[in-house]
Amino acid sequence: MNDIELIENALYGYIPKDLVFEKNLVDSIEYSLKAGGKRIRPRLVLEFSRLCGGGDKEALPYACALEMIHTYSLIHDDLPCMDDDDMRRGKPSNHKVYGEDIALLAGDALQSLAFETMSKAAITDSRSALAGVKCINILSSYCGTAGMVGGQVIDLENENKQADLESVTECNRKKTGALIKAACEMGCTIAGADEEKILAARKYGENIGIAFQIVDDILDVTSSDEELGKPVGSDAENNKSTYVSLLGIDECKCRVDKLTAEAIECLNVFDGDTTALKELSLKLSDRKK
Repeated sequence: MNDIELIENALYGYIPKDLVFEKNLVDSIEYSLKAGGKRIRPRLVLEFSRLCGGGDKEALPYACALEMIHTYSLIHDDLPCMDDDDMRRGKPSNHKVYGEDIALLAGDALQSLAFETMSKAAITDSRSALAGVKCINILSSYCGTAGMVGGQVIDLENENKQADLESVTECNRKKTGALIKAACEMGCTIAGADEEKILAARKYGENIGIAFQIVDDILDVTSSDEELGKPVGSDAENNKSTYVSLLGIDECKCRVDKLTAEAIECLNVFDGDTTALKELSLKLSDRKK
């Protein structure tokens, strides 16, 4: 079983069952959780946990919780009041299938389920309870006002105006990069890593998080709806400042290469086999969707 199968088997097990009156909500949650995706964030949790001597069993609840948070953010991002996107991963967005009201509530429910999943894991395994609480603190910090949600606010406020590079970088460091950093830190934390390793993981996550968003901006210009699984050209349509509009494609590609190299260098702190994380960094830098 590969990591994606491992994550998805665990993730789908957390979908609520036997709720008769809330069936439409549960179907909406399941629709987005099972929509596919690269599962980058939960994979990072597992890889950093392994690198620091942790086991998959202990790390999986936290990996799944992070993917729930990511999924809720995508549901909300697609709503008409936000990015107003009709397609996600090659399928109609959640609100196009279940309506804006249920989509909104599905996102809310996934956020609650994420913290329920982590807190239950911390309570159940007394040996790693403190590490579990630390992971809850990391994720709640990175997904809130000073993290993902704050980044979304900056993103909305940057629409239809010429934002500078500092503002765009701050937006993406939070909106895209925060959960990637959280994944790296949570993996180390649940395995009981020391501060030096957690700091290195954080820097690794920040570098690949920004690189990931730059590649996204490039693909919004160079890819197609079919290849990307969602509408392309929306940044230009919304008169949105991006790395590409500010720097050009060639400079963006140079920055992706530099950030990827810096991320890989951060892994020198670790004693274990970092091959999987190096390969993931390079694969993300060269992705086509």
